[in-house]
Amino acid sequence: MNSAEIIEKERKYIMQSYGRQKIVIVEGKGAVVKDINGREYIDCVAGIAVNGVGHCHPLVVKAICEQAKRLIHTSNLYYTEPQVELAAKLTELTGMSKVFFCNSGAESVEAALKLAFKITGKRKFVAAKGGFHGRTLGALSVTHSKRGIFEPLLLKTVDFVPYGDALALRNAIDEDTAAVILEPIQGEGGVVVPPEGYLREVREICDEKGVIFILDEIQTGFGRTGKWFCKEHEGVQPDILTVAKALGGGFPIGAMLSLDAEFQRGEHASTFGGNPLACAAALAALNAIESENLVQRAAELGSYFLSRAKKELETLPAVKEVRGRGLMLGVELSECCEGCESVVERACERGVLLNCTAGRVIRLVPPLVIQKSQLDTAFSVLKEILEEMSKNCKDFHGKNGENGENSGN
Repeated sequence: MNSAEIIEKERKYIMQSYGRQKIVIVEGKGAVVKDINGREYIDCVAGIAVNGVGHCHPLVVKAICEQAKRLIHTSNLYYTEPQVELAAKLTELTGMSKVFFCNSGAESVEAALKLAFKITGKRKFVAAKGGFHGRTLGALSVTHSKRGIFEPLLLKTVDFVPYGDALALRNAIDEDTAAVILEPIQGEGGVVVPPEGYLREVREICDEKGVIFILDEIQTGFGRTGKWFCKEHEGVQPDILTVAKALGGGFPIGAMLSLDAEFQRGEHASTFGGNPLACAAALAALNAIESENLVQRAAELGSYFLSRAKKELETLPAVKEVRGRGLMLGVELSECCEGCESVVERACERGVLLNCTAGRVIRLVPPLVIQKSQLDTAFSVLKEILEEMSKNCKDFHGKNGENGENSGN
């Protein structure tokens, strides 16, 4: 089939719940993907922060192939070596004590909410405005946006407070509160980095109030922000940690980790959770991150990109702000330019895949293996597009002098 036939067949047989770009990807290696017509793209989306070690990393491919020849699935009625090895590795990396395996980020959040209820017997949660934790009913209950027609949700008592405002969070906690759930950096919310010390203060408040602190590192985990986990930037330890995305090196797997509490037999389960194939892929992905020093690489390349972007992009009328940490970067557009989706489309036409989130934020979460030259190419394409858009901005006042003229154009 050609691309037009595939797109038409998708429309006919698949529920139209996604906004897709009109390219059919058939192959990927490292930070580059190829479409059905043979055209290559620098991928700065990485499956939405999933392909941390790049597309088809040799260690992950080898692990999947070798494991698939021996054992793919047994269910959790039996023991398997890859699962216990991965659990041990995750507790070592996170400092947590126990692991529950599942298949996705939303499932890990569902498990976290359920465990918090088990621990406390309470049903109220405090979450952040702009936060995103998944689209299943429980996870959606603590997600600030994307609720739409699905109200009322599973959890009816959720207080949403401004992200980064520790006082508002403190005031929202009462005797009925089971837990606070936050992202250390809001991903879907627009790559929003909280004020320094915020997570430490939240930890202190939760300790003082006797509530559970759930940290959602589904998007920020496994080197994305220049640390193994974003919590390390502030030296905090949550009671419950949720992970997924980059854990499997592209293969679906999620996990919920706890510091002390755990489910007992029959209290929670997952048929596919922690299956041998997924765990073998995850172990290989973690091995690649370690052996190739990708955490440090993310810190260095992210710092380079952020510094350059602040210098060269924030002066443009089309850009409101550049922010991020490690290789989790956001470029927020000014109201004067055409919009986020237009940037994404133009970049795709020029061979770079970008992502639009929170309405007006270009999100870059490339594979941690991306080469500096590839990152430079992606930056140049983005800058070129934003310069073009800046020419259409009429109100430059306050950005670059009294006349609003931009000397960079």
